[in-house]
Formats: sequence, structure tokens, C-alpha cells
Amino acid sequence: MDSALLKIAQQLVASGKGILAADESSGTIKKRFEALGIEDSVENHRKYRELLFTTPNIEQYISGVIMFEETLRQKTADNVSFPDYLGVRGVLPGIKIDQGLEPFKDSEIEKTTKGLEGLGERLGEYRGAKFTKFRSIFTISENTPTPENIAANAEIQAQLAKGSQEKGLLPICEPEVLMDGNHSLAKCQEVTTQVLKELFVSLKKYEVDIGELFVKTNMILPGKEAVKAEPKEVARATIEALRNSVPAEVPAVVFLSGGQLPDEACANLNAIIKTGEKTWELSFSFARALQSEAIEAWRGKDENVTMAQEAFLKRARLVSLARQGKL
Repeated sequence: MDSALLKIAQQLVASGKGILAADESSGTIKKRFEALGIEDSVENHRKYRELLFTTPNIEQYISGVIMFEETLRQKTADNVSFPDYLGVRGVLPGIKIDQGLEPFKDSEIEKTTKGLEGLGERLGEYRGAKFTKFRSIFTISENTPTPENIAANAEIQAQLAKGSQEKGLLPICEPEVLMDGNHSLAKCQEVTTQVLKELFVSLKKYEVDIGELFVKTNMILPGKEAVKAEPKEVARATIEALRNSVPAEVPAVVFLSGGQLPDEACANLNAIIKTGEKTWELSFSFARALQSEAIEAWRGKDENVTMAQEAFLKRARLVSLARQGKL
């Protein structure tokens, strides 16, 4: 592995630490804000991200932050760019480089990832970023995901990874099998394995160095309309899926929380770590499971910042303990 990318990889999966996904698009954060009665504005986006990034001692648990384009270019109230501020605290700045989703052919369910157009130029503009992340989604239904959609997204993921490596950025490939629906644990395991296998077929085709990338994936979970699985079941199925699809050369697998409640995500991560799997570093890249308590405490009010930061730090510590199998 290139020494610069190796250093980035090692820092991101330092012991007990993981990645904060704070890369909600403008549309997604608008929904989160509106649900809590927070005015949706660029300044409130900035204030909220500053609240998270400036939380005291967060660098004990957070090694990197994935940002949306808007956030990467914003500054603290003291006029320090977010990438520079995080860097001084030893937290690596990352950037979401996909540009959302678009319908796949004429499907009402399936999507493909946008972001290849103008990729090289955009990557050159992301000042301060050390790594990239890009997401594809798959919905389990009677007829989806189709092999054609899985292959199409794998090709896009591989090209985004290749472009990132060529610019000296560590790529994080995120193919997410959504929790939507009433599918079984076994069905999620089957589809996730298929999706990850196809990803590595495309990565090989585009000559991407799989020793210089991370995989960000869902835990193996039944659909949210189905009966919940116990953490031990989730852990067994998740490790089995990874063993059948992710080559040992990949340095790390980081898990998304995917709509789980914070305590659920922690319990399942803790169980996965306690399996003792050593093929890859296993860590987290949570969004809502790290943020939800903080944003609910804040609710857009300056007087609630300290309370929100305390909630964020408490949850980050719990996720860190889960990443060590110590919950």
C-alpha cells in the first residue's frame, strides 16, 4: 500500500476510534431539521456541524469525519475552515463524492449512484480532504435488487474508487442494503453477499488497489417491518457475509448504522466485535446513531449547545466501547 494512504487508513481505524458520517445532503438535513422544528438554512447547517466538530474531547473516539461539499467549505465561528479545525485536533476530514441517486432504467424502486461526471475536476477542488466516500443503495423486494442494478452500481463504485486513488485519496465504497421492508435476516445476508461480491468484480476490472480502500457496509439485519434479530444473530450473519465476499487484502470494514436506534447499533457492533474476527479491522461510520441524541437536544437553539455536545460525547464514548467489544 502507498505509504500516504496507509497512514490515512491506519489513522481512521486507530484503536477504539471510528468515523462520524456528517455528510447529509442539503435535502436530507432539511428533513431532519424540519422534523424537529429547526429552521433549514445554510447558517443552521454550519452551526450544527460546528456543534459536533467542536465538542470537547471528541478526538478520543472519532478519527475521521465525512462531510458534504457545503460543509467542507464552511468555517467555525472563529473563521477556521472545518477541515483545518479537525486536522489540528487529529481528526481526518473526508468528503462524500457521489451526487445522489437517479432512477435505474424505468424502475420505480431501483437507483444508481450519480457522481462520475466531472469527477476529476471536483476531486481536485476538495481542499483538505484525505479520504472519500460514495454510496449506492439496494432495496429488497420481491423483484429487487436485480443483477443488472447490482452490476451497474458496482461499476460506478469502482470508477469512483479509482478516481479517488489517482488523486491520493483513500476511497470508502458504500454499497448499502436498506432496512426497508419485511425481509428476513437470511435474505439480507444473501443480498449483501451478492452486492459485495459484485463490487469486487468491478474493482478488479478497473484495476483498483483493494489494499488501499475501505468498505462501508450495512450490518446483516432483518427488514424493519420484521421481527428484530438478537445481536448474536446479527454478528454471526454479518461475519459470515463478509467472509464470503470481502477479500482479506481490504484493510478495514466500517459499518453504517442504517436507521438503527443508537442503542441497537451499539449492541450489534459490540456483538460483531466480540466474535473475534481478525481478517480486517472492523469499525464504525455512523450518522444517525451518533447524532440523533445531539440534534434532539440542540433543536436549533444556541442555549442548548452544551447539552447537545454532552449527549454527542456520551454516545461517541459508547460507540467506541462497542467498537472494542466492551459494552
